[in-house]
Amino acid sequence: MANDISGELSFLNPEFLRSVAARPVRILSEYLEPAERMRRARIRDTIVFFGSARSLAPEEAERRMAGLRDEVERAGEITPELKAELSRAEYAVRMSRYYRDAMDLARRVTEWSKSLTGNHHFIVCSGGSAGMMEAANRGAAMAGGKTIGLHIDLTSEEIVNPYVTSDLVFRFHYFFMRKFWFVYLAKALVIFPGGFGTMDELFEVLTLIQTKKPRKTMPIILFGESFWKEVVNFDALLKWGMIGEEDLRLFLTTDSVDDAFNYLKSRLEALYPSAEKLDEVKLT
Repeated sequence: MANDISGELSFLNPEFLRSVAARPVRILSEYLEPAERMRRARIRDTIVFFGSARSLAPEEAERRMAGLRDEVERAGEITPELKAELSRAEYAVRMSRYYRDAMDLARRVTEWSKSLTGNHHFIVCSGGSAGMMEAANRGAAMAGGKTIGLHIDLTSEEIVNPYVTSDLVFRFHYFFMRKFWFVYLAKALVIFPGGFGTMDELFEVLTLIQTKKPRKTMPIILFGESFWKEVVNFDALLKWGMIGEEDLRLFLTTDSVDDAFNYLKSRLEALYPSAEKLDEVKLT
C-alpha cells in the first residue's frame, strides 16, 4: 500500500511561493509570464512614455483652480494656506499642458504605427498609472490602438488607468523586472516631466545607452524644455567632465508635439526600414 504523503505540490503551495526561498521563482515569473503574453499578442516593439503620476488632465486642473478661486472669493481674503494651494494649483495647470501633449503625441504615433505594414507595430507603453502615463495610454486608445501598462504594485498607485488595453495590463512586484520590460522591447522613449521615479528611469536608460548595453539605437525625447533645463543641468555635467559632448546627443529636448512626432517617425523609419531588421535587436 502506497504511503499517504500529505501536503500540496510545491508549485501549488501559496505559502512557499510567497516565502524568501521562492524569491527566484517569483523573479523568473515576472520575466516568463509577460514574455508569453507579449508573444501571444505579437508585441515586439514599443514606444515607452515615462512621466509623473501626479499630473492632472487639463479639465481636472482647471476645475481645481476654479474651485480655489471661488473659495478665495467667498473668504474675501487670501490666507497663507490658500496662497500655497493656489500656487500648487497654478503649477498643476501649467503641468496639465504636458498631459495634453503626451496624449496628442501618443495618438499620432499610434495612428502612424497602424498605417505600417509587416511587423512594424510600435505600441505605446507606459507605467499604467495616472498622470502622464494615463495621458499616453489615453492617446493611443483614442487612435484605436493597443496600449500597454507595466504597473508596479504600490499602495500609492494601486489603480491602473482605464485606457490600458485590458489584456495588456502587467503587474510587477519587482522594480528591476518592470524596468527590464520597459527597455527590452523599447524602440524609442519619450520622457515627460516627473519626479524621483521618472528621474530614476531616465538616468538608468541613459546609462544603458551610454555604456552600449542594449545592442540597439533608441531615440530619446525629453519633452518639456523649460522643465528639463531647470531641473537637470546637463551642461554642468559636461563642464565638470562627468559626461562627454557625445552624451548630450543621446536625446532631443523639445516642447513641440510636431517636432517630437517627426523626430520619432524619421528615426524609426531609418532604423527599421524592413520587418526583418526588428529581429536583430536584442538586449544583452
